[in-house]
Amino acid sequence: MPDPDFIYWSPAHERAYAMFEFGLVTRSPITLITGEVGAGKTTLLHHLLKSLGDDLVVGLISNAHGTRGELLRWVLQSLGQPVPQGADYVALFGQFEEFLIETYSKGQRVALIFDEAQNLSRESLEELRMFTNINANKDELLQLVLVGQPELRENVRHPNLTQFAQRVASSFHLPTLDAETVAEYIHHRLKVAGAKEKIFSPGACNRIYTETRGVPRLINQLCDFSLLYAFTDDKHKVTEANVKQVLNDGVFFGGGVSAS
Repeated sequence: MPDPDFIYWSPAHERAYAMFEFGLVTRSPITLITGEVGAGKTTLLHHLLKSLGDDLVVGLISNAHGTRGELLRWVLQSLGQPVPQGADYVALFGQFEEFLIETYSKGQRVALIFDEAQNLSRESLEELRMFTNINANKDELLQLVLVGQPELRENVRHPNLTQFAQRVASSFHLPTLDAETVAEYIHHRLKVAGAKEKIFSPGACNRIYTETRGVPRLINQLCDFSLLYAFTDDKHKVTEANVKQVLNDGVFFGGGVSAS
């Protein structure tokens, strides 16, 4: 589980988070946030969940998949609703619609947040779009937030999903970190952990950027190994030589460039 306490607010992460908030505050029918694996999307998402007020009922769904009826079961379960065995789609949809209307009558809104949403089929995305058409007194009762890898954006651009794409009112793609930001990211995380001074040398930071391509999850892994190697060498600083040794020993599996 990502730890929001260690979150590093790069300009791109700030914009992505602002788009999360903008989508919810403006009641955007669909908010779309994409980024590479390990870019920090889920960390931002959990930070957002901690900040939401009681006026929003949230269903969080990760890695949803399956047929038309199975998706609706995922949705109901995420909202804490019982899912009767053997209930057909019409009954489940009626239950879902009733929940939305009842929640609306209490002055609350419902948001469904899908993490790893690139796994949703085009048929599932279209079904979700139809859910956003449910309304009461012309007020739409459901918001969708889809978080996933770049292929999610490609799925949404499919010609069969034109109506879905037209409902995306908030969208952002979270890029990987550049070399300068990687160094700042490393120093930030160590400071949060209690470090009083910079532990990684500029050379070590540059090599970590090269090997990880600026992906935060991979940066964390390579930093952990490099810290361990420096510790076993009785060193208080991590140098590029420590990073190279980690790479030469083959213990880091996320790299894109061989050690030299």
